[in-house]
Amino acid sequence: IAFFFGVSKGLLGEMPTFEQLENPNSFLATEVISEDGKILGKYYRENRSNVRFDELPQNIKDALVATEDVRFENHSGVDLRALLRAISKLGSDGGGSTITQQLAKNLFHEKPKGKIGRIVQKIKELVLSVMLERTYTKEEILTMYLNTVDFIHNSFGVKSAAKTYFNKDVSMLNQNESATLIGMLKAPWAFNPISKPENSLKRKKT
Repeated sequence: IAFFFGVSKGLLGEMPTFEQLENPNSFLATEVISEDGKILGKYYRENRSNVRFDELPQNIKDALVATEDVRFENHSGVDLRALLRAISKLGSDGGGSTITQQLAKNLFHEKPKGKIGRIVQKIKELVLSVMLERTYTKEEILTMYLNTVDFIHNSFGVKSAAKTYFNKDVSMLNQNESATLIGMLKAPWAFNPISKPENSLKRKKT
């Protein structure tokens, strides 16, 4: 307990403040919208547009929880069962990171250097996950995660991905389309419907 408290106070390096958790950095696209509400174009460094929880189809939510974090509603940021399974099987039966841990990684970390750097990062992710769970609701965490995921082909967040891959608003995605996008989260390049259609189809069925 003392160790993790120390980590939260910067023992292993700088940690985000409460204000930073409330206002995470992200590069949102500027949308040019016509008088009748249609998007005419975008200016962006990253093609990223945020979606609200009530805009997400239930298919997206169900697929995400089922494949990435089946006990999402019941844990407080860390799923000990999944974590111990991942450690005991060295990741061969899936990772142990929760959606909240993946969000922490997406929001606050650059890619670590070396094994020691990855271990330090993992510990900080555990602490950040608990901080996020204490700061946000489950709905907010799930939405923030889907807004920070990189779906490649210059599509950051599920809203941009829906437009890139299916030319649809995210709220209009059907079950197959939702499963395709969530399937990409495991490895976007390996399960991409544009460059790897066969892999994408197999993953979508999962």
